[in-house]
Parts: sequence; C-alpha cells; structure tokens
Amino acid sequence: MGVDQDGAGDQGMMFGYACNETKELMPLPITLASKICHKMDELQDKYEWIRPDGKSQVTVRYENNKPVEILKVVMARPLNYQLVDNQTAEKIFLTEAVNTVLKEYGFDEMSESLVVFNGTGKWEIGGPASDTGVTGRKIVVDTYGGMGRIGGGCFSGKDPSKVDRSAAYAARFIAKNIVASKLADRCEVQLAYAIGQRDPVGKAIECFGTAKKEIKTIEDFGWNLIDLSVKGIINKLDLRRPIYQKTAQYGHFGHDDYSWEKT
Repeated sequence: MGVDQDGAGDQGMMFGYACNETKELMPLPITLASKICHKMDELQDKYEWIRPDGKSQVTVRYENNKPVEILKVVMARPLNYQLVDNQTAEKIFLTEAVNTVLKEYGFDEMSESLVVFNGTGKWEIGGPASDTGVTGRKIVVDTYGGMGRIGGGCFSGKDPSKVDRSAAYAARFIAKNIVASKLADRCEVQLAYAIGQRDPVGKAIECFGTAKKEIKTIEDFGWNLIDLSVKGIINKLDLRRPIYQKTAQYGHFGHDDYSWEKT
C-alpha cells in the first residue's frame, strides 16, 4: 500500500453525492440502470442464449428537481443468435428486467416503443477484449450516472492509497449520511488533496438549496464523521480487505454491503 506514516498520499479532487430520490439515496436514473443490468444477469440462469456482459441507460424526466417519468430505456446484451433473435430477447428483457424494476420503484410499465435493445444490430461477444478495455472508461457509470460532478479519475485498478478511490468513497459516505440524517434532500461533498499533505487542502458541502439545517451544522456533522487523511479513510472504511472485484458490477455506490454505504 503506498501510504506513508502520516497517511499523506496522492493528489486530486473527488466528489461524493447523495439524494433522497431512491431508498439507496442515489439518483434514480443510475439506480434503475444498475438494477436492470442486475436483472439481465439473473436471467442467464433461465435462458441459455444470454451471454455475459451487458449495459443499460435510463432517461428520466424531472420536474422541480424530482423524477416524474421514465422516457427511454436502452439495453445492450451479447446473445447466442443461433438460439434467439433480438426481437424475442427484447420482449423478454422488457417484461422480466425493465418492467420488473420499474414496478419496484413505483413506475408504470414501458411499451416496446420506448425501449432500444442492441441498437447497432447483433452483439455476440462481450467483455473488455471486444469492447472497452480494462480501466479508465467507467467513472460515470461507476458513480452517479452524471448526476453528480466527476473528479479525480477512474477507480478500477487502483489500491485505496489512491485518493481517486478512497476519497471518493469517503465523500459518498459523508454525503449519504447527511441525506440519511434528513439534514438535506440532496448533498454533494467535494474533497481536494495534494501530495505530501496529510489532510484535504480543500473541502466543501453543497446542498443545492435543500438544507434542513444551517450549513454550519451540516458541515460540523459531515466533517466529524471521518478522519479525511488517506490513512484515516482506509482505517474507518476498512479498505484493505479484498472487496474490489465485486465493484466491477453495478457501480460502486448504492449497495449496502459496502462500508462507505453504511449510515
């Protein structure tokens, strides 16, 4: 682990975000997309023509910063085309993945006209060898789907001594606890680090006009949740455990089994 005695490590700027749109305290679009991908994976045990890998994107209409309508769902999945065609697969994924997830989150079922499946045609071979490589390409889908600001760099391939990873987890931990404690409906936490400096050289909390208490009260609560040195984050969130392979699926946030999601 490249952490020195005082816990001073890497440099960069990281953001954490939380909101009360879902029970996971995550933005609705990325939550739905992740859940749809998870449902598609579960269907592999039922349909032998489904191959590993897959993607989903959900477009949501907001009014007054609240999600009110699902406008479009995009899915992609590698298939064995000797056993199935795109049209049949789309109907099954719409019924057993998309509409199942939408019902769970209180939305009406979607029609086929609002779904795009394997939009470029056939997709047969998935995985990093044929598509995206192994690192550096997933920071938006690994975080908040573009809802919160993006800082630092990708998480994958980095140990927790890199603030790109550990401080992003700490920022989410603070933001989520602020929203979970009903101090705000939305919260974004910003942290900035410099090499050789034990503590952040910059930090800020933004509640976008949704704060329920004075900002000083919220800041005192947030900054006292965790020691924001690299060493302090690693110890508080227990980041030296072999937990990172699982984060390759369904994003790094919004899943209760991760320490940075605890409230």
